[in-house]
Amino acid sequence: MSRFDCFVVFAEMRTGSNLLEAALNALPGVTCHGEAFNPVLIGFPDKTALLGLTQAERDADPLALWSRIKAAKGLNGCRFFHDHDPRMLPVLLEDPRCAKIVLTRNPVESYVSLMLARATGQWKLGDAKYRKATPLAEFDAAEFEAHLQSLQGFQITLMRALQTSGQTAFYIDYEDAQDLAVLNGLAAWLGVEGRLTALPTSLVVQNPGALEDKVANFPAMAASLAKIDRFNLSRTPNFEPRRGPGVPGFVGCDAGLLYLPIRPELEAPIRDWLAKLGPLESDFSQKTLRQWKRRHPGHRSFTVVRHPLLRAHLAFAALLSQDGMLDTRAVLRRSYKLPLPPEGKPMAPQDWAAGLLAFLGWLKANLNAQTSLAVHPLWASQSASLQGIAQVAPPDLVAREDRLAEDLAALAQMIGVPAPAFDPPQGDTAPVKLADVWTPELEQAAAETYSRDYMQFGFGPWKRKKG
Repeated sequence: MSRFDCFVVFAEMRTGSNLLEAALNALPGVTCHGEAFNPVLIGFPDKTALLGLTQAERDADPLALWSRIKAAKGLNGCRFFHDHDPRMLPVLLEDPRCAKIVLTRNPVESYVSLMLARATGQWKLGDAKYRKATPLAEFDAAEFEAHLQSLQGFQITLMRALQTSGQTAFYIDYEDAQDLAVLNGLAAWLGVEGRLTALPTSLVVQNPGALEDKVANFPAMAASLAKIDRFNLSRTPNFEPRRGPGVPGFVGCDAGLLYLPIRPELEAPIRDWLAKLGPLESDFSQKTLRQWKRRHPGHRSFTVVRHPLLRAHLAFAALLSQDGMLDTRAVLRRSYKLPLPPEGKPMAPQDWAAGLLAFLGWLKANLNAQTSLAVHPLWASQSASLQGIAQVAPPDLVAREDRLAEDLAALAQMIGVPAPAFDPPQGDTAPVKLADVWTPELEQAAAETYSRDYMQFGFGPWKRKKG
């Protein structure tokens, strides 16, 4: 027998409650009935009734609606904010068979998101292509203080009620609502049998950028909050799906070096260099990888990163040329209006820069899980790829493609062997060379699209090179 008969999601506006509700409703046998006790509406905008009760009937007797929610088939619940019907709060908190899910978000982010939603009138987003033009928010210190006080006051009320009644809640953060493993942990905690195999696609994050890109008076906001460092104002939210380690692609050599490739990898020249040090081993499983590590005490592992603009340029070339990208090209033409040439026709060199720029614009939304297409390994951020690799094999060295000969020589020195000669590969293998189409606009677009990679790996501008 399940320990819960119903559930409530305690949240606030712009904390990701729509995203979390979509995930809950994707679980078999689970139904979240929106903001059932919002005094302005009943459940959802434009609805006049919920489970057979009108808004007037609910207002006269909110317990009648709660009884119907609890009695509905499966595990049912609703979202509840601090300004919803106060008569229901003790009913929800005092029932130990009502599961409490507490959704939180950085208060500054929720405040800015609220300002943007009010300015655009857009409260949900199903696909980035429908995003309305968003003006910059104006930070108002007094208004934010009132916003913060209401959030903190409600959280204190919840915490004390749970403590004094001996209950616990499932706490989930805004970004955790995009984490499949956390959502399935919530399903297990609720006691339901179903599990999610993918994140819901009906909604995407509306404004995934950094706060400084969304607030008109960001320096003034930072100054007014300078004494409160818990808001982490410089953080860039990361909604890119987490990546697996890709263990089968690892390459080890008998001298004790292990190459951890990030696609599109420089496999051929690095394999050739490793082979000069000893026999190679690949096609690992996690078990055989552990065995290799035990057989090679003192081993060193490494990966290689390349400049994000060059990476996007090569990914664009692969998109245009690979047979396996046929469906992807069709979607990009049809749904996102990217200026890709017809099938079988190469892109003219004079059109390459405009096509790459459009691709980078789409890519920014794709990496933030705001498009209908999954993030492909060819253009996934290198920081996300490295996080996946580090789950099983944190690299000793993150080498840079533009100084690979020096970095590989340092690796050989680490394991005490002479460094074989390394023949640097041709960096730009696209039919149209980046050096011939580079513009400052492309440079800026790459920096905005791959901002985490620039920050994590210290990349500067890609310098235009002569032929």
